[in-house]
Amino acid sequence: MPSAGIAPRRVVQLTALLAMLVFFATQLVGAVLPNVPLFIAASACGLALDLFLQHKQPGLLSLLGKIRLDVTVRQLFRDMLIMVGLLRIEGINPLHEQAPLTVGLLLFYLVHFACQAAAILVRRSRQLPFVTRNIDASALRLSEAPPRLFARQHGRRLLRLAAPVTAGLLVTAGTKDAVWGGAGLVIGLLIGIGGTAHLATWLLPRKRVANEAAALRWLDKWLADYQPTVGMYFSGGNSSAYQANMWLSTLAALDGKPIIVLRERFMVQKIDATDVPVVCLPKVAHLMRLEHSTLKVLLHPANSGKTSQVLRIPSIKHAFINHGESDKLSSCNPYAKAYDEVWVAGPAARERYQLADIGVEDKDVVEVGRPQLAPIRPYAGVPTGALGGAGTEHFTTVLYAPTWEGWDGNPGNTSVILAGENIVRELLTDPKVRLLYKPHPMTGSVDPRAGRANDRIRAMIAEANTKRGGDRPGPEAAAELARCADELNRLTSTAFRPSADEIERMKLQGAPDGGRAAAVTAATTAWESAYWASLPVWEHQIVTGPRPAIFTCFNQADVLISDVSSVVSDYLTSEKPYAVANTSGMTEEEFRAGFPTVRAATILTPEAEGMAGLLEAVRDPEKDTLAAARSELKVHLLGPSDPPSLVRFNQATQALCDKADERRARMATRLSDEIPSQREARDAAEEMELESGSPEPEETATV
Repeated sequence: MPSAGIAPRRVVQLTALLAMLVFFATQLVGAVLPNVPLFIAASACGLALDLFLQHKQPGLLSLLGKIRLDVTVRQLFRDMLIMVGLLRIEGINPLHEQAPLTVGLLLFYLVHFACQAAAILVRRSRQLPFVTRNIDASALRLSEAPPRLFARQHGRRLLRLAAPVTAGLLVTAGTKDAVWGGAGLVIGLLIGIGGTAHLATWLLPRKRVANEAAALRWLDKWLADYQPTVGMYFSGGNSSAYQANMWLSTLAALDGKPIIVLRERFMVQKIDATDVPVVCLPKVAHLMRLEHSTLKVLLHPANSGKTSQVLRIPSIKHAFINHGESDKLSSCNPYAKAYDEVWVAGPAARERYQLADIGVEDKDVVEVGRPQLAPIRPYAGVPTGALGGAGTEHFTTVLYAPTWEGWDGNPGNTSVILAGENIVRELLTDPKVRLLYKPHPMTGSVDPRAGRANDRIRAMIAEANTKRGGDRPGPEAAAELARCADELNRLTSTAFRPSADEIERMKLQGAPDGGRAAAVTAATTAWESAYWASLPVWEHQIVTGPRPAIFTCFNQADVLISDVSSVVSDYLTSEKPYAVANTSGMTEEEFRAGFPTVRAATILTPEAEGMAGLLEAVRDPEKDTLAAARSELKVHLLGPSDPPSLVRFNQATQALCDKADERRARMATRLSDEIPSQREARDAAEEMELESGSPEPEETATV
């Protein structure tokens, strides 16, 4: 299990650091005695270990940097000990042989520092005040990135250039011939000088990108030409991109000119394939330029610390659309009252805000449904699927999709810790069940217990699969999946060189080809079909990563087991049976009363009691007593099916755009009433001058 490997990995890391210190000590002893074989071996092994860790464990070496033992200090110390050793070894003339080597070594470090200075200048010159995607930014003179070794990997650069230098000096120590040390120094100097000169060419006009002022002027012009009307604003961490990605298709389908506004540079590559223009504005000062654009509405799928910054723009209307609705307190965050409107799926969320009494007025809540739920297929009757290909028995596909532990430490947030293993154990003991386990991507990020329970659950599933057997799809299924994956990756990702930086990626990810969005949709559908066709119908699956998406798993499942989360609300659009684990400590009556989304659910205890009745209701519709309740709850949670959710969402967007236009018109009228025009001011000034008898401007100029 992954958690079991944590301790051994930590031991290996500590051993590597200890070995580095041992090599330094041994090198010192070998240099002082002097013991030439020990000295050479320790020096070579120390450099080799440093090189290895630079490639395999750079994070480990960063710990040394925190105590000021970074790569430059380590290599300087290593080279200093080598020079001490050469001084102590008999047969090497300190004046005629070692002195030139010392001078050469000093020149080597001078070249290294010059290269580092050039790298800093190049990196600064290649950082624009914004990042774009799906936009033709060629006018900014975008160019390919310089070699990564010289531009961004100063640690690896120093050690790699030091390798021939160290090798030459150590051969000198063994042979007492200074020629070898000189040859190594010449090689290191030539490579360093050549690399520095090549790197410096990126500071020349033909390779230098536009400066900040020119780039901002270009951005203003692009905004004026594109004239965006509605956008999605997003800020978050590495694992939060899914919150924005779920809204991409909806944003692209809206009337008007959509745009995506980001705040973190790394997030530009986290956004899934889309044709919508993406602009990342890390600084608040640059973000404020949106105030002078045609942008009318910004949609917010999540709250963040940086959200308050964009809310300062009064010319833009803001709507909170959330990244999912549930009965948890996080779905009624008091921060929501900062937005102009709060868009929810159906009446249940409206009631939730009013009961929470957090300052969100009912008139500001707009029911728009959940437009991204369109791919979820409705209930199609009793599940079918041959067991082992025999055709006499059927599998019940159960999707267990628990949420994560949340920030508040509430034990009822996730079932993974208290109930997860019991639920999975019950399912694995039923020979007619096929389990799909899809944990939340942030499971274990706050509470380590959730991460450890998740690891144990995955191990249980893997072990259960070893005890099952049956027919597997032929090699043609795997080949089709690989073909579909290649096509989907070709459409949704861009191949970057290892040396590519932000500017080069902007160049490669310019304006997309027409029709790419439709091609991506078709390729995604083909991949999903090929994915499920490539799996044995009897095998349990652990589903992680962005593909296959949760909605695709909904379509494969006959029943869902989850927690109080937006997964339940979304799944209800299919009207298929579902269960919710109650790990809150409440009684079942209190649990149903406190969380409306579980009213039509089978409630499972932490011991997984209620599982047998759930599976019976799935396999025998006559025992499904909650079908009517699910249908009623679906409308309560997600709103009516007519008009379609996307239509209602688009109407809400246009209505909020109209409000933004009305506000701008009022402000324009108010300004025109309060501030006289320049012509009126000039006429008044001239009239006053005539009344006072002062000369006209032309006469004054003549004088």
